Amino acid sequence: MGAPGVEETAVTTSEDERTGGPEARLGFEPGQVVQEIGLGDDVDEELRAGIARVIGQELVGEDYDDVVDVVLLWFREEDGDLTDGLVDCIALLEDGGVIWLLTPKVGLDGHVEPSDIAEAVTTAGLSQARPVSVTKRWAGARLTTPKSRR
Repeated sequence: MGAPGVEETAVTTSEDERTGGPEARLGFEPGQVVQEIGLGDDVDEELRAGIARVIGQELVGEDYDDVVDVVLLWFREEDGDLTDGLVDCIALLEDGGVIWLLTPKVGLDGHVEPSDIAEAVTTAGLSQARPVSVTKRWAGARLTTPKSRR
């Protein structure tokens, strides 16, 4: 589970070609089990397909009943309480697992204020890397649990 080089720059086609797309830059690796939460009509299908290509299998859904390496949480302002959602995601993770929180970018329907994200992350007991631009519509934040959580 490699840590991504986190930058706050927009994804460009040439950058995607060099790095293998946003899914590679986000640190997805072959063999990982990735669970999606919050799947909706507005998610980025190219990103989902790219992640599946990198990990070598389909992403698992909300009904998956084992621990996972990565939780991909698609979250919009109207989706409810972010802190509760993050706490639920922690329970799904293998030790050392990662949550990728994906939220609509500023100016788009469902945008979540950075201060609300920071508060929810802190309250849930997670650490957050600097946000990144994942796709044209979605921003991402890599969230990790404390090393001694279990």
